[in-house]
Amino acid sequence: MIADNDSTHKHARVKACLARHPRFHMHFVPASGSWLNRVERCFCDLSEDAIGDGSFRSMRELTLALESYLGERNLHPKPYCWSAEGEDILGKIRRAREATASQVA
Repeated sequence: MIADNDSTHKHARVKACLARHPRFHMHFVPASGSWLNRVERCFCDLSEDAIGDGSFRSMRELTLALESYLGERNLHPKPYCWSAEGEDILGKIRRAREATASQVA
């Protein structure tokens, strides 16, 4: 599982659940992983546009909805573009590293 680097995974109940299910391995995205925001945006669009508030009676029905959405999107693809300036991103990385260093000290 890929997760934001939050403290939730340190909770005793979460640790116990992961211990009971060893096939799951946690991978945490660094605070400076701004590229993940684009991936999250893609899944948000997928959820809003293909799944919405609807429910599906079967996996087949859900699969068809997802394939239809992706097929339509692929006809008119648009890239997910960064809107932040490089200096803003680098500043955020610096602040995250400083915060992490002060927690360790």
